[in-house]
Amino acid sequence: MNEKIRVGIVGAGGNTTSRHIPGLQAVEGVEISVVCNRSTESSQRVADTFGIPRIATHWQDVVDDPALDAIMIGTWPYLHAPISIAALNAGKHVLCEARMAMNAKEAVEMLAASKSHPDLIAQIVPSPFTLTWDRFIKRQLNEGLIGDVLAVDVFANAGAFINYDREMNWRDDVHLSGLNTMMLGIYYEALARWLGHAETIKAHGRIQVKRRRDAEGQLRDLHIPDHLDVFGDLICGASYHIRCSQLTGACPTPNDFIIYGSEGTLRVNITSGELILTRPDNQVEALDVPDAEKEYWRVEAEFIGAIQGNERIRLTSFPEAYKYMRFTQKVADELQLAPSDIRNP
Repeated sequence: MNEKIRVGIVGAGGNTTSRHIPGLQAVEGVEISVVCNRSTESSQRVADTFGIPRIATHWQDVVDDPALDAIMIGTWPYLHAPISIAALNAGKHVLCEARMAMNAKEAVEMLAASKSHPDLIAQIVPSPFTLTWDRFIKRQLNEGLIGDVLAVDVFANAGAFINYDREMNWRDDVHLSGLNTMMLGIYYEALARWLGHAETIKAHGRIQVKRRRDAEGQLRDLHIPDHLDVFGDLICGASYHIRCSQLTGACPTPNDFIIYGSEGTLRVNITSGELILTRPDNQVEALDVPDAEKEYWRVEAEFIGAIQGNERIRLTSFPEAYKYMRFTQKVADELQLAPSDIRNP
């Protein structure tokens, strides 16, 4: 590998321009050599903004570039598997935006490609909402902060009333987002960091807004639920319930994890950033996370550090990301709302 790590960018939307490009450029010894976005104009705009010397007109040109060591994929999920697999087969390290893939089949193919190239780093961008507290929460639960964990409620609500007139976006389009329903995978990934993965899965979902107009004004059928409940048992023995919704206006718990134990209840409020412990005698305590246990966004630095051999990928490895894709696949199979070619390609 060159002394300098040269990276190509494919897909330069909001997360890529706000986090990934600045994060990579902040790491010593990294050069972003080329960017390819959805159009020549948008590619050039990003290149000019960040001082990237070249643009490409197709992602395959970036993958095939012999001067590059790594590819950062910031596209929507429909391109994650094709680009990741092609990049790994071309000898490039891969940092891929979440969610991992369109469905579990694509995730398996991505995982197989990474295992075929064990010398290459393969990383999925992690769920970011709970990074600050993850280490602290996991330790406290393991040490018995609330006794035996019995159940957990997860609320991933938009916090707004139903909007019939909103324009269709990529998350509404099953052919762009795949089986990644609303914020389900993002919140499940965080939950699994603390308590482990689901053992059983049941789901109920509804599509209340049946059609939306796309950016061209065309009326399109929707296949992704706008209200979803998933429930079952975790491997650790606790019951879980996850609600994702775009229609629960005035919900008192818009974005919360509530973990119920034999000796207390821990509420993790994503919106306020508060960790609230309630004991059986109704004593309430706000928990402070020690600075030494706080974690912050360092995805790009972790990726480069792993390429350099200085650390390993924790957030999030391909094997771990596959587990949340397997979960979202099983939810979709329960619902049978997505077209069969997306659900079972």
